[in-house]
Amino acid sequence: MAIELIYLTVALPLAGFLVNGLLGSRIKNEKAIGAIGAGVVGLSFVIVVMAFFETLGKPVAERTSVVELYSWLAAGDIGVSIAYQVDQLSLVMAMVVTGVGFLIHVYSIGYMHGDKAFWRFFAYLNLFIFAMMNLILADNFVLMFLGWEGVGLCSYLLIGFWYDKKFEKSTTSEAAKKAFVVNRIGDFGFLLGMFLILTTFGSLNFGEVFAGVAAAENVPPLTFELIAIFLFIGATGKSAQIPLYVWLPDAMAGPTPVSALIHAATMVTAGVYMVARTSIIYVNAPTALMVVAVVGLATAFFAATIGLVQNDIKKVLAYSTVSQLGYMFLALGSGAFVAGVFHVMTHAFFKALLFLGAGSVIHGMHEEQDIQKYGGLKKYMPRTYITFLIASLAISGIPPLAGFFSKDEILWYSFMNRGEIFWIVGAVTALLTAFYMFRLLSLTFYGKPRFDEAHTKPHESPYVMTVPLMILAVLSIVGGWIGIPEIFSGEHGNLFHSWLAPVFAEANLAHGAHPSHTTEILLMAISVAGAAGAAYLGYRMYSSSKKQPGELKGAAGAVHKLLFNKYYVDELYDATAVKPTVWTSRYLLWKFIDVGVIDGFINFLGSLVERLSGVLRKMQTGVAQFYAAIMTLGVAITILWIILSL
Repeated sequence: MAIELIYLTVALPLAGFLVNGLLGSRIKNEKAIGAIGAGVVGLSFVIVVMAFFETLGKPVAERTSVVELYSWLAAGDIGVSIAYQVDQLSLVMAMVVTGVGFLIHVYSIGYMHGDKAFWRFFAYLNLFIFAMMNLILADNFVLMFLGWEGVGLCSYLLIGFWYDKKFEKSTTSEAAKKAFVVNRIGDFGFLLGMFLILTTFGSLNFGEVFAGVAAAENVPPLTFELIAIFLFIGATGKSAQIPLYVWLPDAMAGPTPVSALIHAATMVTAGVYMVARTSIIYVNAPTALMVVAVVGLATAFFAATIGLVQNDIKKVLAYSTVSQLGYMFLALGSGAFVAGVFHVMTHAFFKALLFLGAGSVIHGMHEEQDIQKYGGLKKYMPRTYITFLIASLAISGIPPLAGFFSKDEILWYSFMNRGEIFWIVGAVTALLTAFYMFRLLSLTFYGKPRFDEAHTKPHESPYVMTVPLMILAVLSIVGGWIGIPEIFSGEHGNLFHSWLAPVFAEANLAHGAHPSHTTEILLMAISVAGAAGAAYLGYRMYSSSKKQPGELKGAAGAVHKLLFNKYYVDELYDATAVKPTVWTSRYLLWKFIDVGVIDGFINFLGSLVERLSGVLRKMQTGVAQFYAAIMTLGVAITILWIILSL
């Protein structure tokens, strides 16, 4: 029964958007607006959980259901319906989106209290949930793309929510525009992939396409490679991978709940979900799959190094998110699709907690975001501190918290399927993660205050904000226990793998000999010991400092400057893409072609007509005899022309 009602998980957030969007400015009561916004998402979560248990009670072979509402598009042999696919993968994603989304909606009631556009904020959040649920429940590429574009639109609206607020050297509106433009580049790749799928298989429905892939014997390998690469280009835009990651750090211009919901827990994992959903295509495109692994690994390491030296609390978490998304793609590129989805889930718990914790700190510090101006907040914000500590331990991969299980599984599969180099770089990235997270934790909560205690009065956030932190903290602890490695879980096995295995049954890579359990435990111990050591180093270096170390000199100073300026990638893009495009648009297309050529030609014609009219106008003398003479002359010329033509 719950499965048949799955469309309500899409319809309810849409209803919340319409009510708050159309009537919110008249309702004006924040509690009522918040109750509507959070309530529709909470009800959606309840329906998804009911559908989960209903699916769990079915035989494995019958756990995929399609709920079709109506035929949407029909053109010749091509048909697309508004239909939702309920299976193990979509249920995991739906529970994360609605569950974490509900907690963030509740948190937002406190965080956005007093905002002049309180109603508009909740309308946008509900619209985002509507779009995201379409994306993950869709049973065809067209409906998925509708959700894909919808979450991009909501991201734009929410990044620029405080459109008149300054953000670094620009405004939130410019940050929103940057996110919108960069995502359009990735979306173009997604569209090309869809067009090639339609051309090759004659359909855009998942069931028909994936059956066609499984049965395809005459499809050239290059076709699979191109489809996979095009789809991955779309994923790099939405999930902030090299080279299209530059929009995500700037997205921190939006309100912190937006950063938690859209840019940490849900929307940015859309690319991961899309690659996982199309896993059967990727296993038929080994080169593209290797590209996914390499880009993921490079992004994970690259972003982690930048996160080491950032001082804006949200920027540190933003680069951490980019790095963790790289981990997810490393898993997918290593053929560990379940591990990638597992990290999507655990990451949603601890990263949403970190962002909401950061929002609590910003709220308590009166909108200050520079961690160099924090220090000693542990005594002022005990609930925020405890939950932030738990999230920091989880993302650092310290057992038995959630992040340990998913991170270790990714490293293990990268070692088995991609080799030692991938494991080494992945493990070093994990060490960097632990270091910068405990640097952030220490500069924020430990040591002596680096702010004026006489004028700045930090305070703990209200319970409407801290209770969601506590729930997410619990999930950050126990959320990984359903994915305990088989060497520890015994006869019960890895429950998360057992749940998702049927979805990826036809997407298993051929593996070599399985290394011994001794090797697995040894690698696990090395990564945990390294993460613990890096976390302790970050704590020792920054927990007791009254102020930051002096300016570094020599090579160390040059490296620090390089990392602090984010490898100058934005400046490189600005010099090679943005400024040439602006110059071409302004001076070549506008001033030369539009104004000079097109307008010049039109103006020339107008001037020519005006001058000729001036000459002809002189013929209008008002003298009847003159007009008669002209008519006579015309008749004479006509007669002469006729005679000469004979």
